Amino acid sequence: MRKGREIALLSILAVAALLAQACSTLSGSGDGNEQMATDERINEPAIKFVQPKDGTVAPAMTRPTMRAELSARNATGLPKGALMDVLFDFDQSTIRPDALSVLEANAKRLRNDGVTRLLLEGRGDEIGTAAYNIVLGDIRAKRVKYYLQDLGLSVELKTTSYGKDRPLCFQRNEDCMQRNRSVHFVIKE
Repeated sequence: MRKGREIALLSILAVAALLAQACSTLSGSGDGNEQMATDERINEPAIKFVQPKDGTVAPAMTRPTMRAELSARNATGLPKGALMDVLFDFDQSTIRPDALSVLEANAKRLRNDGVTRLLLEGRGDEIGTAAYNIVLGDIRAKRVKYYLQDLGLSVELKTTSYGKDRPLCFQRNEDCMQRNRSVHFVIKE
């Protein structure tokens, strides 16, 4: 009887081991020695900038109530122009050389004003999907956060991304879209 139990237990353990191995193989898990893919598996063209045919704005953004609401939400907590936005190139998350001086000036202003909490809002322009712009805005905000930390700014820094859902500018032209490809500083006290 005891030998039968041992055989049954070993059989159960063997089946469990085979199931665990099969599940890990099916889920994409591996032993950690896999090589990274070098080719893109999705054959899609890269996102490119296409100049709008007219200077119109998306209808939802043109209503005065929507503009007023977005302007109020975008307020930094300081007088207008006190903190400058960090601008990014189209479809990029790398901090531009001209943005380094903006970051240094903003960090100096934040230190002088004794700010203790800051929200960095990453944004994107209206080109591409909402999901893509959310991710891009998040990466931009985190890059700015890490640079401010490297400057030695001892402020509680939080990041968020609005992608293309909360624009700073409402026209459909390159200057306006450039303002929306940014990280916006909001003081939280």
